[in-house]
Amino acid sequence: MCLAIPARVVEMPDADTAIVDLGGVKKAVSLALIDDVAVGDYVIVHVGFALNKLDPVEAERTLALFAQMNDLVAAQDAAAGSA
Repeated sequence: MCLAIPARVVEMPDADTAIVDLGGVKKAVSLALIDDVAVGDYVIVHVGFALNKLDPVEAERTLALFAQMNDLVAAQDAAAGSA
């Protein structure tokens, strides 16, 4: 299964590269496929490439859903471990 996930641009060391924050992990991604990216923008990242810019509200909503899913899985794993 492949996922394209939202990430916030935190640095731009050059015109073709962005450093993005993926849930606290920073990763360099290529900007070869999109234009007009700035620090603070949200982009969709897939296999090391930013695919397109994303509305900040939609990005935050999606990241909140991922966090909820992570919490649910952790709770489920904890319950399975204590049974």
